[in-house]
Amino acid sequence: MSSSSWSLSPSQHTIRQLKLIIPGGAVVYYFGTLIEFWGILRGDGEDWGRTAAFGALTLGCTTIALFIYVLLTPWIRGVEPDYRSWRQSGILSSVIPVLTTSIISGWLLLLLTLWQYSSSGFLPSLLGACAVYALTFGLLGLLPAPKVRRD
Repeated sequence: MSSSSWSLSPSQHTIRQLKLIIPGGAVVYYFGTLIEFWGILRGDGEDWGRTAAFGALTLGCTTIALFIYVLLTPWIRGVEPDYRSWRQSGILSSVIPVLTTSIISGWLLLLLTLWQYSSSGFLPSLLGACAVYALTFGLLGLLPAPKVRRD
């Protein structure tokens, strides 16, 4: 199979991303996850809750920034990285582990923050944290990846 047969048309790609965006957005809306989170961040509860919410927000923003950096690496460096062998890539071998760590720790801290410092129970907090990350990755997946021009 040629590599061009693996590429998706923009409409197919958009549909794949909507499979994350629509359920993620619906669950976030249904459980009021963002309202609960912003209430904790504003300081409606304990000081530790606000600190945990700020940490979850910081890790979430770090995840978004690193994801965009990986997406823009071809444009910044002028070289198309080999994502399949990222361990051998100079830039990706350092960014991918940090990105993975920020995703896992940010999601976990968001879950713990919602569970401990909001009126939601464990299951709504778990579903809400998963939905926030699904929505975020769905939206990030809609960003177009720049291509490096080869002469």
